Amino acid sequence: MASTRKKAAKAPSAAGRLDAIALLKADHRKVSGWFEEFDSARTSGKKQQLAGSICAALKVHTEIEEEIFYPAFLEATKDEDMHHEAVVEHDGAKKLIAEIEASGPQDEYFDAKVTVLAEMIRHHVKEEEQLGGMFAEARKSKMDLQALGAQLQARKSELEKSAGQDARQNVGESNGERAGNPRARKGSSKESNQQSAWSARA
Repeated sequence: MASTRKKAAKAPSAAGRLDAIALLKADHRKVSGWFEEFDSARTSGKKQQLAGSICAALKVHTEIEEEIFYPAFLEATKDEDMHHEAVVEHDGAKKLIAEIEASGPQDEYFDAKVTVLAEMIRHHVKEEEQLGGMFAEARKSKMDLQALGAQLQARKSELEKSAGQDARQNVGESNGERAGNPRARKGSSKESNQQSAWSARA
């Protein structure tokens, strides 16, 4: 009996999990907060950090929507116009995200690009969350939002884990290059000193 109670205690309750819409809305709120922080940031380092977090979160968010939520929405509602508009809005955001990731605060257009991305995302969020929007239509449909929420969370965790591993690998490679250059310079300096010593003895 004790073993049974212990296993039951470990099992996650359905009430403790976010459904699909609640999960996607939580993502919206998180990114919205980062955009607000970016607006008030005063240092290049803070802006770079926030822009990186925004872009990483949006890439995961758009991917799980396009892989899981949007197809389920289209199947359940048959609303091609709403589905296609959302996908096109994603495509526009992805292009700007790529430009932001390829640049940095040293780029004179960096702040403007992040500001425009924020405006695009606010519009997209409004379209999804407003009355008669995608989320409202999804609630009225026969979509299993609880099951979709679990799928979205699982895929989101996979993508975030993969992104974290890629980031650590890139940092490691970058550190290796920086560590390698001083050794190369040190070696060149040593050879130069030896040549100077031989010249002096000659």
